[in-house]
Amino acid sequence: MQLIDGKQISEQLLGEIAQEVQDIISKGGRAPHLAAIIVGQDGASLTYVNNKVKSCERVGFKSTHVALPDTTTEAELLLEIKKINDNPDIDGLIVQLPLPKHLSADTVIQAIAPEKDVDGFHPINVGRMALSMPTYISATPNGVLELLKRYNIETAGKHCVVIGRSNIVGSPMSILMYQNSYPGNSTVTVCHSRTQNLSEITKTADILIVALGKPEFVTADMVKDGAVVIDVGIHRIADASKKSGFKLLGDVKFDEVSPKCAYITPVPGGVGLMTIASLLTNTLKAAKKEVYS
Repeated sequence: MQLIDGKQISEQLLGEIAQEVQDIISKGGRAPHLAAIIVGQDGASLTYVNNKVKSCERVGFKSTHVALPDTTTEAELLLEIKKINDNPDIDGLIVQLPLPKHLSADTVIQAIAPEKDVDGFHPINVGRMALSMPTYISATPNGVLELLKRYNIETAGKHCVVIGRSNIVGSPMSILMYQNSYPGNSTVTVCHSRTQNLSEITKTADILIVALGKPEFVTADMVKDGAVVIDVGIHRIADASKKSGFKLLGDVKFDEVSPKCAYITPVPGGVGLMTIASLLTNTLKAAKKEVYS
């Protein structure tokens, strides 16, 4: 069994991005610029946005952080998005999800200019992804692809089972894994809450990607020997024995599943660390006009 080290790979990616930014600036160009809007005081969202800002500083990006109160109306939020859409100095824009309940995530996502949608959530960018056109692939699926690539894991002709069908992870992951590319060219099965005989299906997977949102759902009897297991889930569970007062678990019961695997991602230290690196990769693409010239 070999651990897929998301920390090591994310560090490599950030280093490569920082070097490219230095090269751009040395040739008279400007640093890529990422803007993030957050509405309200959700603790996890605040931490994630702060980590994005720190990562921007680390690689030499310029960043703008727009913090709005949770009483912000949809019209006020859309106005802030328009300001950034119209600002030629800003290359990428993310609106941190989840939003307060009175705001429509669909409306907000569609208001972001597709050329600045470095989260890859806009319907135009999702459509471009489905058609294998140049686009911004959303951060988590893109991070999974990068891990498979950097570990030279064979995907062509393999049976890939994806558990979960969310628009953010499961659905795009399934599309990317069957496309004619590397990583890709897999035969893909998507499983979800209505799937019958789930464990019989997962036991046929050469590559098992789990994005279900249930802690330690996948157990050893659901995984075949020699499988590659990618655990996208992350859950904060109360644990009085820890100094922090909690522990982090994935969707996979790591201790009993890992001995059966050829490769497996840990939680923490796996896919989660790749998301910010992937977001910055998309922002660099936006600054270089690689998707929308």
